[in-house]
Amino acid sequence: MSETTLKGRRIQGGVRPSKTIEATRVCADSGCVTKLSKYNRREFCFAHAPVKFPRVRGRIPIDGAI
Repeated sequence: MSETTLKGRRIQGGVRPSKTIEATRVCADSGCVTKLSKYNRREFCFAHAPVKFPRVRGRIPIDGAI
């Protein structure tokens, strides 16, 4: 019966810390004073970020559906 059992190992290596940006930054939009998080790599806050559409594979989007 011991031939059919599985053995495992613990995951090796440490936990990598999150990447952070050192400088205190604000949104790049004119007139916006939102302070950006040290974990946010982008230059705009969520309210002023440019719209990004995901890449949809295998489907043709319908005009005006978004």
